[in-house]
Amino acid sequence: MNEQVNRVQSDMCDVECYNEEVVQKIQPQIQRVNGVAFIFKALSDPTRLKIAYALTLEKELCVCDVANIIGSSNATASHHLRTLKKMNIATIRREGKRIFYALADEHIHQLVNIALTHAEEGS
Repeated sequence: MNEQVNRVQSDMCDVECYNEEVVQKIQPQIQRVNGVAFIFKALSDPTRLKIAYALTLEKELCVCDVANIIGSSNATASHHLRTLKKMNIATIRREGKRIFYALADEHIHQLVNIALTHAEEGS
């Protein structure tokens, strides 16, 4: 138990202090991240991340393509794609009887690729 307590304490400052100037400068800006958590939440699901990655490899994919790529039913793929659309990560386009999805913008494309690069560097 003492070893665990020592490990936790070694991750903390030994004194209670803070840089007031830095805190006052940064604190008002923290609110900017409020909407960002939704993006990471959507992409934290492995299936949705696979779909987003597939959409970095192709400009757009129909629901049937996505289902086959991720090895799921059309209903499951459609459910995940709807979630990505609802969270403004993907866009939708209908062509006759087919529904196509694409990434909402270049920022999402970059996020997925940066995360992939980061993960590969850690391997």
